[in-house]
Amino acid sequence: MKNLLTLLLTVFASFSMMADVSISDKATLLKLYKSTNGENWTKKWDLSTPISTWYGVKLNGDKVISLDLSDNNLVGEIPSEISNLVDLQEINFHKNSITGTIPMSLENLKDLKVLDLSFNKITGVIPASICEMKNLQNLALYMNSITGALPEQIGNLQQLVTLAVFNNEIEGQIPSSLYKVKTLKVLLLNSNKLSGKLSNEVSNLKMLENFSLFENNMDGQIPFDLENLVNLKEMNISYNKFSGLTSKKLAILDTLNMTMVNEKGAMVLLNVSLDNSRPFVSED
Repeated sequence: MKNLLTLLLTVFASFSMMADVSISDKATLLKLYKSTNGENWTKKWDLSTPISTWYGVKLNGDKVISLDLSDNNLVGEIPSEISNLVDLQEINFHKNSITGTIPMSLENLKDLKVLDLSFNKITGVIPASICEMKNLQNLALYMNSITGALPEQIGNLQQLVTLAVFNNEIEGQIPSSLYKVKTLKVLLLNSNKLSGKLSNEVSNLKMLENFSLFENNMDGQIPFDLENLVNLKEMNISYNKFSGLTSKKLAILDTLNMTMVNEKGAMVLLNVSLDNSRPFVSED
């Protein structure tokens, strides 16, 4: 009897280990495979084997919780059906050749913590629906061809630690709600077409360690309040149209010592306010 019980438990454990995802989830994965030219991926899926063996797919029981297909030659568009994988916590499609736009349906992924679509060929705007993913911690959309403005509702992402959208065509002003995301440690907005002023509210980002606004069209006075960000280790806000004075502390912290672009398109250094150092010379 004891041996029979042991055998039954072993068989049950074996079936548990082979547990597959639901039919609908499998259909969604197959849709992704087809939409991104899976037959030409660098590391392909063997569709005849259990999903638990498919490259880049991580399961928790019978739930798909992670898709890591970075640098895997994905070509094509992300299907809107990906939002059917409601247990996803991570999507990492970094460094592929994905085209099309960011699916608005992603708002249904309430447990998503990481969304990395960086280094692709994505166009269109950042949909406001992304801001419904309240558990999102890492949003990486850099090195694409994204246009439009940052969503006004981006401040809803109160768990966000990293926002990296550099090297796109993003325009407009920095939404005021972004300054309320106090969990931010990395904020990379460089090499876009952002304009307007940098608000004094930037000092609310107490956890910020890396801030890049390099190569945009921002103007006005650089807030001295940046000095209050005691955790800030890296900063580059040069190659904008900021004017007026800056401080020695900020000028030293900035990678290019506050090199700006004047109305004539010439590179100039901002003057440093009166302190114990010699001011940087401005060519204005």
